[in-house]
Amino acid sequence: MGVDARSTYRIVNGTRLHVVEAGGESDPLVVLLHGFPEFWYGWRKQIGPLVEAGYRVLVPDQRGYNRSEKPTAVSAYRGSELSRDIVDLIESDDRNEASVVGHDWGGIVAWDLALRFPDTVERLAIVNAPHPTAYRRQLLANPEQLRRSWYAVLFQLPWLPERVCRYDDYRLLERSLRNLAAPETFTDDELARYRRAWDRDGALTGMLNWYRAATRYPPNPPTDRVDAPTLVVWGEDDAALVPALAVDSADYCVDGRLELLSGTSHWVPHEEPTRLTELLLEHFADG
Repeated sequence: MGVDARSTYRIVNGTRLHVVEAGGESDPLVVLLHGFPEFWYGWRKQIGPLVEAGYRVLVPDQRGYNRSEKPTAVSAYRGSELSRDIVDLIESDDRNEASVVGHDWGGIVAWDLALRFPDTVERLAIVNAPHPTAYRRQLLANPEQLRRSWYAVLFQLPWLPERVCRYDDYRLLERSLRNLAAPETFTDDELARYRRAWDRDGALTGMLNWYRAATRYPPNPPTDRVDAPTLVVWGEDDAALVPALAVDSADYCVDGRLELLSGTSHWVPHEEPTRLTELLLEHFADG
């Protein structure tokens, strides 16, 4: 990462989260939210450049992942609980607001946070994660998006998804990273780190419970319009999400900017780390 980063634990929303923090305590705060099946490590290429540019960075393992607490009830992974985690995380740093960046499921949390707790989000940045209303409409109207979402249906089953994901040293999860990204995006050493995170007690069920909760407890934010200035960055070769979602999602932002990255998959932070960091710094500086 090139900067001093510290591994800490914080109690937020009654849950113990592992958090990597870096940067000066008085610098503007940026929170980076990972998705499935990652953990804080997915943002390692952005932490150093953000700190060097003068920002303080918090990167949690979200609940259910890696070293963070893993509640057993599916209801503990409702969108409102995940957003409240981040509200309390920001407050735990003696702040009232932060710029929030989310990728994949981290982006879903970031959208919900901006809709449910707008005063908490100074600036919003989303990477390959659909706005909840845009996603719901695409599922209903676009058979291609429904086809691409098959795995989310599988994940609703009890115990079987855990067994399938664990089979052959987490081959399915490894493929979701390696086979859907550009060649050589993920090294063997990096994938070994991911396998260690997946292998922690309760981690697989915690991670999968995000999908189960989304179906059992659909998100219900008070509005679908995002007031915070928003940057949407989208790898156009995303195998799980149709490109139309990028445009539809940006349309729900009062002050939105869309950046489409051609030849880039879902794994933008890994394939285009320098370009993503440049876009984030431009977005934050606009404030």
